[in-house]
Amino acid sequence: MVRLKTEEEIEILRENALLVSKTLAQVGRYVAPGVTTLELNNIAETYIRDHGAQPAFLGYGGFPFTLCVSVNDVIVHGFASEYRLADGDIISVDCGT
Repeated sequence: MVRLKTEEEIEILRENALLVSKTLAQVGRYVAPGVTTLELNNIAETYIRDHGAQPAFLGYGGFPFTLCVSVNDVIVHGFASEYRLADGDIISVDCGT
């Protein structure tokens, strides 16, 4: 059964989607060789909290980070770490609020 969202629920989803978009843009400013994925995670968490929200991934099912950061051959749901990005790395970043 499909449950239709109320106007209020749709507005909450819209606000969260906008914050996620802005968070990813903020994190993207720092993606560069030498930056750790943990630093990117911390930038995202600070940005989200500074905008009055909570990171949705942090603590979900025990997930310990704000971002899912996948580098190179990591397919999905990568953990932030002390790994320093290198020139040529392919990085995927996902978050939720």
